Amino acid sequence: MALLSIITPDLGLFFWQTVIFLITLFILSKFAWGPIMSALKEREDSITDALSAADKARADIQQLQAKNEALLAEARVERDKILADAHKAATTMMDDARVKATTEGNRLMEAARVSIQTEKNAALHEVKNYAATLAVEIAEKILRKELNNAEEQKKLVSEYIKEVNLN
Repeated sequence: MALLSIITPDLGLFFWQTVIFLITLFILSKFAWGPIMSALKEREDSITDALSAADKARADIQQLQAKNEALLAEARVERDKILADAHKAATTMMDDARVKATTEGNRLMEAARVSIQTEKNAALHEVKNYAATLAVEIAEKILRKELNNAEEQKKLVSEYIKEVNLN
């Protein structure tokens, strides 16, 4: 039975334990639970604020990343446009230079042709004048000399032709 008395509480012990529990509960509720609950509430609020700040920071980071992506895309488009414009300008400059060179080459060739034709005409004119002078000199020499027959005329013409220096 002694074992049974340890297991079953006595009514007086039960009463005093209940009274002490209620007094402890009252003291704790009056002095300790308020600060403990406010500390827990503060802790809960700080955790909530930290979580919402983290969510806001995550949203800001995503927004900044989106802006960075947009700026990079815009920069790429601008770079491509600048490269295309530069390529177009280079092509235009090369085409203009090619046309100008062709035009200048054609002009120089035409000027050379005109110069060559002028020099050719001058040389032909000079040769004709020289031939005419020779013919006049030969005719003058033939007329000065009296010729008896055709045989002598041929001989005289041959001699004059040998005398004439064509240089």
